[in-house]
Amino acid sequence: QVQLVESGGGLVQFGGSLKLSCAASGTFSSVWTMGWYRQAPGSQRDLVASITREGQTNYADSVKGRFTISRDNANNSVHLQMNSVKPEDTAVYYCNADILLRALAPIAPYWGQGTQVTVSS
Repeated sequence: QVQLVESGGGLVQFGGSLKLSCAASGTFSSVWTMGWYRQAPGSQRDLVASITREGQTNYADSVKGRFTISRDNANNSVHLQMNSVKPEDTAVYYCNADILLRALAPIAPYWGQGTQVTVSS
């Protein structure tokens, strides 16, 4: 069974910083693209940032220049450094990872339970 465990959410002031972390655990062959999504009340879940095994990154326009995604392949973990946060960054943040359970199996997406980030103005 695969689990993605997130940490680091909480309350932060406008203009402040916060770091989210997520680690994959369980039995699997390899972890491919990892990323962070967010969902605000009444809105759909949107991509914030993603990173491939090789380190290629992709960011939503709204967070470019403020957020940085990184990963540690040895520990199957991904991090999101959030700087200069704004009230509109308030949302539940979900970790996502494309995981290969075993050889010849399809790569499948897995999700964390979500962590709340609230930015006060």
